[in-house]
Amino acid sequence: MSDLTTVELLWLKGRIENRIRFGRPISEKIIDRHRRVLSFATGSIFAFVRWTSNDFGTVLSRIDILRAASSRQRYSTIPWVIPGGESLLRLSGWAKVERALQLIDAVEALGINPADAAPDYWHHVHNRLSVSETPRTYTQARHQAWLRRRKRGL
Repeated sequence: MSDLTTVELLWLKGRIENRIRFGRPISEKIIDRHRRVLSFATGSIFAFVRWTSNDFGTVLSRIDILRAASSRQRYSTIPWVIPGGESLLRLSGWAKVERALQLIDAVEALGINPADAAPDYWHHVHNRLSVSETPRTYTQARHQAWLRRRKRGL
């Protein structure tokens, strides 16, 4: 069994959109006009956004920020993600998903790839995010502290 985490992306206009918001895939396989499969190395962080609608409107809005897990680690199972991943953030409902996307944009505005942000930041968002509450934003100082901890292996 491979230690890659694969994510199947699907796009059917006006019906289904599964996409990666950020992350560094190491390979991509195009299946057809509507489907492709991305592979992520163990330990890499990525955001997977899912949206589905029917004739009456949106029925699903979800974002999962995951750390790719090896087959020998514990992981959460997520539809379209094989084998699964360590869940850093899981939100449902458009208002919360939209807020999470805004926070991702804010990290990018600092010149930081969200895939490089401290995993505990995504846990923080998960534990404190509500539509009326503003979670602590990611900062350059926090990012530098994370890089130092990561370098020391903490």
